[in-house]
Amino acid sequence: MGCKSVFVTATGTDIGKTYVSALLVKKMRDLNYNCGYYKPALSGAIRQKDGSLLPGDCDYVVKTANLDVEPLNCVTYCFEEAVSPHLAAERQGVSISNEVIKSEYLKRTNEYDFMIVEGAGGITCPFNMKEEKLLLPDVIKNLGLDIIIVADGGLGTINSVLLTVEYAKSCGLNIRGIIFNNYDKDDFMHQDNKKQVEVLTGVKVIAVVSKGDKDLNILEKDLLDIFN
Repeated sequence: MGCKSVFVTATGTDIGKTYVSALLVKKMRDLNYNCGYYKPALSGAIRQKDGSLLPGDCDYVVKTANLDVEPLNCVTYCFEEAVSPHLAAERQGVSISNEVIKSEYLKRTNEYDFMIVEGAGGITCPFNMKEEKLLLPDVIKNLGLDIIIVADGGLGTINSVLLTVEYAKSCGLNIRGIIFNNYDKDDFMHQDNKKQVEVLTGVKVIAVVSKGDKDLNILEKDLLDIFN
């Protein structure tokens, strides 16, 4: 049947893409689906004592989902400086290529039936601003994937979700759903945020994640739907 994939993006940096991606991969694997993980570009990697780089996001997903793969094998472009991928690459004399990303992605799809692909930063994150203008939507479209948007459950999320959804739609991206992170089910504002976001965007909030959650509370059918 080939590998079915979905791309995880967010309303901004440090919203919880990696945390949610890890829960998605873990949930799929707990349900006995052969699901992998790939991140095209990562900034802020950890310099090890032996001089090698450890991509922290990939390491977290690998450990959380119990993936039998080295974290460095989950990422194509890995940089130590915690800045936008385009700037990190430029400072290293590296050019991030859309075709290289696609080639690397396709190699990994041979190993899995399902794949979670995680972006960097928010939906507009630049990957290359020199040889070619390459923003995150260009990467997503080149991979031919639909997206999930991770958003914070708290104050200000209605504005950030609406802007992200409208920008994604203007780029021709298909949105499979929204996942709220840092969600407090007992907070009336969080409850209303979920309701209003669905009303205003027409996009379903497919899951909510509270702080410290070790499992994604979503039905198997709904989980599989995001890949179809």
